[in-house]
Amino acid sequence: MPERTVTIASRVGLHARPAMLFVKAVSEQAVPVTIAKSGTTGDPVDASSILAVMALGAEHGDEVVLSSEGDGAHEALDALVALLSSDLDAE
Repeated sequence: MPERTVTIASRVGLHARPAMLFVKAVSEQAVPVTIAKSGTTGDPVDASSILAVMALGAEHGDEVVLSSEGDGAHEALDALVALLSSDLDAE
């Protein structure tokens, strides 16, 4: 299963607008994606769920792990990593 680790660049973390933009991008992918906060014991959550993503409590500078399976998983994860690596509050 392809995975990518990325550091949250948005100043407010994955809350409100950045979470909404991330979830929207996930829903546009052709493969299911999960997200988990690095260093925690919790299970990965559905990255297309705004409530699940916000409940992670991922703050600026936290690392998260994105996972996916299926045709196009690598490309989907690369696109989502690029998104989370930018400050979504500034856009």
